[in-house]
Amino acid sequence: MRLRTTARLLVAAAAGAALSLLGPVASPASASVLDVPPKGANDWSCKPDSAHPQPVVLVNGTFKLMAENWARLSPALKEAGYCVFAFNYGHLETDPVPQAAAELRDFVEAVRGATGAAKVDIVGHSQGGMMPRYYVKFLGGADKVDDLVGIVPSNHGTENPLALAAGYTFCPSCLDQRPGSELMKKLNAGDETPAGPDYTVITTRHDEVVIPYTSALLTGPAEHLTNTVLQDTCPLDPFMHDQATKDPVVAQWVLNALGRKGPADPHFQPRCLGGA
Repeated sequence: MRLRTTARLLVAAAAGAALSLLGPVASPASASVLDVPPKGANDWSCKPDSAHPQPVVLVNGTFKLMAENWARLSPALKEAGYCVFAFNYGHLETDPVPQAAAELRDFVEAVRGATGAAKVDIVGHSQGGMMPRYYVKFLGGADKVDDLVGIVPSNHGTENPLALAAGYTFCPSCLDQRPGSELMKKLNAGDETPAGPDYTVITTRHDEVVIPYTSALLTGPAEHLTNTVLQDTCPLDPFMHDQATKDPVVAQWVLNALGRKGPADPHFQPRCLGGA
């Protein structure tokens, strides 16, 4: 597992260097082979209906491209009736978290402008589940986000030693995602779930990137926050961090969170893989 993760970081470093030559790719008007959206996303003519009033913005994890990160969940959300939008940001998500959050703010404004929606729902993976909290708390997102769903989010950082190595070489956002970093202290000081959105956290005991997996969990009032661990409802769920967005059980939790008032139902029982 360590060798596999190290190889992934090395590949990401090379990709990040290439991406830095291309410049930012967050704009919907950007023209880059790296900016191909996942199936179902970025139909800028899509208008939300009364059953799905908030468009969904998908936010990548570190070193991820949207086409791969959301290959399963984006078409599932589109099929369920949502307007879906995705973007790449921060040079493979390696830029400092505050810069990434500013890109998210601008992308949300583009989505709101195109759809006419007052608010969006955000579904994020890893850094993409944590970083929107910075947008909500410090960049005016509190009244523009209805649901924030984090899939294995790095809400309190990770003790994975490779994050530190990557941070000191090519990944400022990896330094931000260390426990006790200035970013983490600022983000988690006081209220972890400030008023505005409803918060749902979905994590797995098999997380090999956000260590410990409990780092994902938030504190806050139950009426606005649901924390769920996949194996609490589906004990044999095998999914780890990297491919969590492709887990059918995760998709059920996301749809439950987006389809009701408040966060996901803490008593929701998804259909487990293999029926177990």
